[in-house]
Amino acid sequence: MAHLAQRTFEPLNIAVLTISDTRTFDTDTSGQTLADLLQTAGHVLIDRDLVKDDIYQIRASVSRWIADPTVQVVLMTGGTGFTARDNTPQAVIPLLDKHVEGFGELFRQVSLEEIGMSSLQSRALAGMSNGVLVCCVPGSPGACRTAWNRILVEQLDSRTGPCNFAPHLKPQTQRIIDACGTRS
Repeated sequence: MAHLAQRTFEPLNIAVLTISDTRTFDTDTSGQTLADLLQTAGHVLIDRDLVKDDIYQIRASVSRWIADPTVQVVLMTGGTGFTARDNTPQAVIPLLDKHVEGFGELFRQVSLEEIGMSSLQSRALAGMSNGVLVCCVPGSPGACRTAWNRILVEQLDSRTGPCNFAPHLKPQTQRIIDACGTRS
């Protein structure tokens, strides 16, 4: 089990994307769950969006955040199942520079305890792109809580040892430079 090292907590800028053909911001309990959890942990909800389960709409939102110098993490919920309308993995995988294979494996393992063999049908995944961690989890509040509480809360905490994702993300100093502009 990971432990907290004697380091300072560094809040991350996190964007949340919900993929759904039926939800609105008023009924988006999964996206709201992620937003609440990340803010409770001390991180910054820098942006939030909701798109239809369409490969190109998903890619457009994720690409915008990958290119944004202030976004460090993108958390996505929905579209990871096996129905004809579940397109999140197909949309996201081509955008990733590196895959974090262990994320999907670990998510299915911890989900097994909660939902049994149905965890096999989850196509949860994660990867890195342009210094941004992109995580895709199923579209239910329970799945979002599982991903956050069992994996992400520690991996996004700069104090977690022996390692975490924070050092691999766009540096926080870069945000300050970009926000202030450069001097000639």
